[in-house]
Amino acid sequence: MDILGLGAVAVDDLLFLHEYPRPDSKIPIQRRERHAGGLAGTALVAARRMGRACDYAGTLGDDELSRFIIEGLEAEGVSVRHLVRRAGTRPFHSTILVDTETKTRTILLDEQNVVGPDPELPSQDVIRSARVLLVDHVGLPAMIRAARIARAAGIPVVADLERDTSPQFGDLLALVDHLILPYDFAKKITGAADGPAIVRALWRADRAAVVITRSAEGAWYVTAEEPDTVYHQPGFRVQEVDTNGCGDVFHGVYAAGLSEGMKAEARIRFAAAVAALKATQPGGQRGIPLRPEADRFLAERSKEAPRAPA
Repeated sequence: MDILGLGAVAVDDLLFLHEYPRPDSKIPIQRRERHAGGLAGTALVAARRMGRACDYAGTLGDDELSRFIIEGLEAEGVSVRHLVRRAGTRPFHSTILVDTETKTRTILLDEQNVVGPDPELPSQDVIRSARVLLVDHVGLPAMIRAARIARAAGIPVVADLERDTSPQFGDLLALVDHLILPYDFAKKITGAADGPAIVRALWRADRAAVVITRSAEGAWYVTAEEPDTVYHQPGFRVQEVDTNGCGDVFHGVYAAGLSEGMKAEARIRFAAAVAALKATQPGGQRGIPLRPEADRFLAERSKEAPRAPA
């Protein structure tokens, strides 16, 4: 397989409203939609749509929400052969109130009965069979074990981290050699003032890349190919419709480029382009383009958004 993901998957129920409800009020719903999401789930779908072979090895149950996720992954061609089924568990479940006038969202997150991947699975052989391991902050004992096995085998570890509430967070952070974090979270854990300073604060000689993403502003990064220079990859100019999931798409496409052997500059530009394309379409996963569309976009925008030293 090219990419093995272990972490978060989610079901998002979107309720579209003319306005955000006031207390003790009753307003009609314009429409409702159900989408699959989650850090790992969206990243794996993005990588699969770029043509890579992907496997999901998290833990789900036998409820309606779990079935929705599993059926969706299988429909995308993401293998669930290493999925752990455990009665009583389920994915994250969000009810999202979308104000169609102000274009704002209010997310009501239900984490009940969500568990991380099994701390003893998948097997070492399965982990070593991947070209890239994708981890996040859900179920840190399992993530740390898998990252240790992968690093010992010389397999790149790409991380999508948004929480540092566990005392084991630092252990996982130290094992990641391709660290891709959202700007606000990275600023929080480093205390650094801006993108370039955050990158430098997180850089270590044993890492292959540190990338900090900030939506339409693009990304700041440093890599082992040029460890003394922080670069800025501007975002591509698009008409944004829905930015939900763009960060997860960036991770998945970056992992896809890494599994193909792309150089750092190319895979970061590739990831930024596909994340921008996704933002032009509604839906966290539904809006992810296929590889031919991504390649055409990059060819048409070949002179746009060149990287530059930060």
